[in-house]
Amino acid sequence: MTHNTVHPDFRFRRLRRTAALRELVRETRLTASDFILPLFVEEGIDEPVSIASMPGVVRYPEAQLASRVKTAWQKGIRAVLLFGVSRHKDSEGADTWNDEGLMARMIRTAKSAVPEMCVISDNCFCEYTDHGHCGVVHEHDVDNDATLTNLQKQVVTAARAGVDVIAPSGMQDGMIAAIRQALDEAGFAHLPVMSYSTKFASAFYGPFRDAVDSNFKGTRASYQMDPANRREALAESLRDLEEGADILMVKPGLAYLDILADIRAHSERPLAVYQVSGEYAMIKAGAAAGVIDEQAVALESLLAFKRAGADLIITYYAEAAAEWLSNSSAEWLSNSSAEWLSDS
Repeated sequence: MTHNTVHPDFRFRRLRRTAALRELVRETRLTASDFILPLFVEEGIDEPVSIASMPGVVRYPEAQLASRVKTAWQKGIRAVLLFGVSRHKDSEGADTWNDEGLMARMIRTAKSAVPEMCVISDNCFCEYTDHGHCGVVHEHDVDNDATLTNLQKQVVTAARAGVDVIAPSGMQDGMIAAIRQALDEAGFAHLPVMSYSTKFASAFYGPFRDAVDSNFKGTRASYQMDPANRREALAESLRDLEEGADILMVKPGLAYLDILADIRAHSERPLAVYQVSGEYAMIKAGAAAGVIDEQAVALESLLAFKRAGADLIITYYAEAAAEWLSNSSAEWLSNSSAEWLSDS
């Protein structure tokens, strides 16, 4: 008897007949614990500043960070990624290795507000340099090794402030090895590193530059990945894995699902993806124009990341998605009468 023979009358739709059946055989699931919420904190302001290109996202004053972290925790979010909007910029981003600088203050505030919250620091220099590049600039380009030296000082400062996860985003060669060495030598061998291991020089970052009030002009193509290169993208993440990264990441998300799937096929380490500002803004704009259902499209895009292999999703929709998923009346995947499922 041949067991691989498909029954001639087999029908896939038999398992799609009811919401209960669809739920029973569902392969991929979203939960609030999948999400990491990015937060922007600005020095020298008293009230939140709205970001026009990212509706619903604001830059918070430092005085409101603690309450903001508490709110996120109450909504089911268990990890936040902190971005500082500095008013103490210089050519190297020295404020980031100052124990009383903005980065260190943000970490201490967030950890004090909710000690159980996983606080992640974005470890880069673009928000702290007057030129907006991700490191030390020599002759109109970022000096890789000089930047690594400063990055080592920055991550040790973050560690002293109490950070839970280091997340380097500058795409410098050798950054994970340098960070691991610095953390280990300073007594922080227990801290994990979530590397922005495959970060593309993408057109989807535009609204983020509004969010961090960047005055950056030019291109980061000499250190961020070429969007055309799939094999190199995999090699970048595998190199960071060899250097000691605990979590790998792909940024942006939807345009790079093939990269997510490639990395997942070659690594068992936790894999993150960043649904970046441009992706978020497109969904918001489409919803505002009345051409898509915001909740359905946002959740479907998040599901795509999980299906492609991501374990963690950095998204500005974190809180909204957690609320949607907890609302039994939404039934966004089970409701066969939903308008967004009725397209032929």
